[in-house]
Amino acid sequence: QVQLVESGGGLVQPGGSLRLSCAASGRSVAINTMGWYRQPPGKERELVALIASGGITNYADSVKGRFTISRDIVKNTVYLQMNSLKPEDTAVYYCKLYKRTVADLDYWGQGTQVTVSS
Repeated sequence: QVQLVESGGGLVQPGGSLRLSCAASGRSVAINTMGWYRQPPGKERELVALIASGGITNYADSVKGRFTISRDIVKNTVYLQMNSLKPEDTAVYYCKLYKRTVADLDYWGQGTQVTVSS
């Protein structure tokens, strides 16, 4: 019974900010590696940010210095703080929970739309 529910997307002007949330149930965001991906219109899905169980983070070069991935263990929620947004950040953003064993599965949220436009 694993479920990931994204929220926080919307329309924002260039230079603005949004915070995306991914509320998890059935697995712990403290134990499982969590990621944010995005898929711009007409393009392939790409990795945006990762946070591992130990708290180490990784970012795509295109978002370094602008985006921050974090987690709230008590709320079992992972966040993506997006600052200095650009039109090229426009995409559907997806939360991913990575499996811990080969017998387990990766899980994806349904996605939330982020549109950066003036």
